Amino acid sequence: MNKLLLTPVSPPGQSAAPLSGPAKTSGSGFGRILEDSVGAVNKQIEEASSLSEGLMAGKQSNIHETMIAMEKAGLSFHMLTRVQGKVIDAYKEIMRMQL
Repeated sequence: MNKLLLTPVSPPGQSAAPLSGPAKTSGSGFGRILEDSVGAVNKQIEEASSLSEGLMAGKQSNIHETMIAMEKAGLSFHMLTRVQGKVIDAYKEIMRMQL
């Protein structure tokens, strides 16, 4: 018969192995994606603001380009706030889970 080797179990409250800090990632995690998305939305808003200021100052005459940039920035910001809401809802749901 084969013998089954078992490792000893530590009592509750004691960790079998010391915990290390958070895992280091190469910068392609979820937080990095969110950070990049916020940066992209911010860039679109700044571009739309710059175009509208140029239009008001008379430096630019293409109102169509300005309006398209403003709509893109508005839609991107709206989508970002929707994603933020979903992330917060997911976090709250995880916090309600029983362990």
